[in-house]
Amino acid sequence: MNNFIYNTPTKVFFGKNQEDKLGEILKSYNIKKVLLHYGKESIKKSGLYDKVINQLKAFKIDFVELGGVTPNPKLSLALKGVEIAKKEKVDLILAVGGGSVIDSAKLISVGAKVDFNPWLFSIKEKTPNDHIPVGTILTISAAGSDMSNSCVITNDTTKEKRGFVSEENRCLFAILNPELTYTVSKYQTACGIVDIMMHTLERYFSSGDDTPLTDNIALGLLKAVYDAGKILITDPYNYNARATIMWANSLSHNGLTGVGRNYIMSVHQLEHELSGMYDEISHGAGLAVLWPAWAKIAYKAEIKRFSRYAYEVIGITKTNDSIADILKAIEETQNYFISLGMPKSLRELNVKESSLEELAHNTMFKGKRVLEDIIKVDYEMAYKILKLAY
Repeated sequence: MNNFIYNTPTKVFFGKNQEDKLGEILKSYNIKKVLLHYGKESIKKSGLYDKVINQLKAFKIDFVELGGVTPNPKLSLALKGVEIAKKEKVDLILAVGGGSVIDSAKLISVGAKVDFNPWLFSIKEKTPNDHIPVGTILTISAAGSDMSNSCVITNDTTKEKRGFVSEENRCLFAILNPELTYTVSKYQTACGIVDIMMHTLERYFSSGDDTPLTDNIALGLLKAVYDAGKILITDPYNYNARATIMWANSLSHNGLTGVGRNYIMSVHQLEHELSGMYDEISHGAGLAVLWPAWAKIAYKAEIKRFSRYAYEVIGITKTNDSIADILKAIEETQNYFISLGMPKSLRELNVKESSLEELAHNTMFKGKRVLEDIIKVDYEMAYKILKLAY
């Protein structure tokens, strides 16, 4: 097991009606003024917007608003938020929504403390050292941004999608009520399930010495999500299944399932370029297509780990041919994603075959990096994975 620092400072308020405690929570942190940040119409249609506004008014907390966050959150909107946060001198950014809203809030949070374009954090030319606190009411179980230290933003001018990791990105608190996800569409629920699984799969299938405790946590989380996802296909209002998915959303990306390991998350890097170039592609849908292609190449580097995944998560009946069992597990994983409503190929996502070379090139930052995990992903390997996924 490698040396590690594990830090999860976000206070979680989990369960039914926890959003009704918003005013009380904000007062406990002595918050006087917030920037309310959200997506488009969903929180207004669901009634959550009115709940939040009523809480802020009841506890005499001033607020300003910035809505309009879209999937693959955009730099241009975050820059507007930075201007508002600075001008209004807010004490906290309140993100009400899913990972896109939270990531946008995080860039506003660190951007409001500097006098340069916070995109420099995203491209790792600058490192944040201060932030305005971020609190969140989560409405979509997927990205895990409520407890993670990452922030992923799309530059809508250059079409680059970039993420950066910093402890300044940790949320102060997160309100998690599984009932708020009842109205999430089947497609977006499926995208979320895939994203949650990928956050742990990419940590589990990583380089490093044996980490039995971390591995068991990772496999247990994957199994729980796999089973809960099956339930939600036919019973979207099942509270326990929604609760399992929501809590896994947080634990899958707060570092817990990768403690003591070296993980690069190569499939995520490939997908960032994909949904950066094709803005209409949901992150989870891209991952659902790319991971099986990556796994069909990478499994030979980690037979033992892939075997455990096959038997303990997917439930493959063990035979004398472990390779055949692994390949069956990879196929069953893809079939599971398809059963949730996910695409099988990049072609189904209307990706142009002519763009695969550019996607591979962009993943390598135009020759400036190579992703080395259980397999080495350079331009040639990235193109091979994309071609197999096509």
